[in-house]
This record gives sequence, structure tokens and C-alpha cells, in this order.
Amino acid sequence: MISVALIGPDGSGKTTIARRVEGALPVPARYLYMGVNLEASEVLLPSTRLLRALRRARGRALDEVGPRDPESRPAAAGPLRRLLREAKALLSLAHRVLDEWYRQYRAWRWQRRGTVVLFDRHYYPDYYAYDIAAGEGRRPLHRRIHGWLLEHVYPKPDLLIYLDAPAEVLFARKQEGSIELLERRRNDYLAMEALVPFFARVDATLPEDDVVKAVSELICQRLDQAGTRTG
Repeated sequence: MISVALIGPDGSGKTTIARRVEGALPVPARYLYMGVNLEASEVLLPSTRLLRALRRARGRALDEVGPRDPESRPAAAGPLRRLLREAKALLSLAHRVLDEWYRQYRAWRWQRRGTVVLFDRHYYPDYYAYDIAAGEGRRPLHRRIHGWLLEHVYPKPDLLIYLDAPAEVLFARKQEGSIELLERRRNDYLAMEALVPFFARVDATLPEDDVVKAVSELICQRLDQAGTRTG
């Protein structure tokens, strides 16, 4: 079976649509969150669950959105601080990569059992602008490593479906970030069309039932192309 990623900025309706499509397809389907929000994921490494518990115990906020914009984080002052920050980032990257591959392993298991896997978000489009496309001089070592792994090693979905909506609509839905940032993220996702072989765009401003129908039809078409549809 195939894997399908629903992508788009916050407010585009990825989770809601993925959950509804999971039960609407004529073949077995499983939902799998592929973002950084630990609270949103049901599939986690034991070490990630421990990290989540420790963060809660210490009263620290958990990541709830996609990758942070590196330009929003102030540069560390002094070479020693920069070295320590990069060392910490490399350790964090090692754990993140393990978690990414663990979720991908679970997806492969479900696919081998004849199940369509519906990714809510996906690491490749989420990190593309920051860890792959950004110039070498703008990326620290840990981002260059992560970008190389995502571009050359980590498997991409069989179908990317972009839920598209104007930045003003996205901002009105969630009131997070800014219209400028959301428009930039929208353009980042649209750039995926030239980078992956199977990319489709769905108007996320349509009524929810229409979006679910459009996404389901795209998945069925891709199943027919792959010769894996049985229903």
C-alpha cells in the first residue's frame, strides 16, 4: 500500500481532514502524525515518552508546531557558547532522527499489511526550507546533517497533498504567528510541487465535506496508478 502526507501551514485542517479520510477510504487506512508536537503523536520512542514526562515534570512547554524558524532565535554570544549550543543541537538531532525513523518503520509495517498510511505533516516538507534549501552559510552543522538525511536517505511519501488557503484565512483560524510568516510557509509548501513526483493541491477553504471528498479521490487515483487498490 501507499503512504500519503497531508501538508500545509497551521490552520489548514490537516489533522481534521486526515482523521476523517481515515474512515472514508474504501481500503484500510491508518493515521500517523509526523510532526514535532509530542502531545499530538501516538507513536513515540520510549525515550521520547520519557522526555515528554520530564518536560512536564519541570513545567516546560512542549513543542506544538513545526520546526522553529532559525532566524527567530538569537545567536549565541561568544565561541564557547556557540560550541555548546551546537553540541546540544547535535545530541537533540540524534534523538530526533531516531524518532523519525521509528515512525517511518511503523508506517512501513502498516503498509506491508495492506494499509494506506495517512501522514499528518511530514518531515521533508516541514524542514525543507530551513534544513535543505537554506544556503550553506545560514545552516549550522546539525541542520546541514538533518537536511542531507531528509533529502538523500529518508523516504518520501507516495503522494503529497497540500491543503491550500490564503495566509489571512489561516491566521483567522488559529491566530498564531503572523500573516507574513504564514504566507512564507505557504510558498515553501507550494515549492514542493517541483520536488516530488506526486503532488496535489486541494482548496482548504472549501466546506470540510468537500475537502474530505477531494482528498479521498486523489488517494484512490494514486492507488489505481500504483496498482494497489483492492476495493
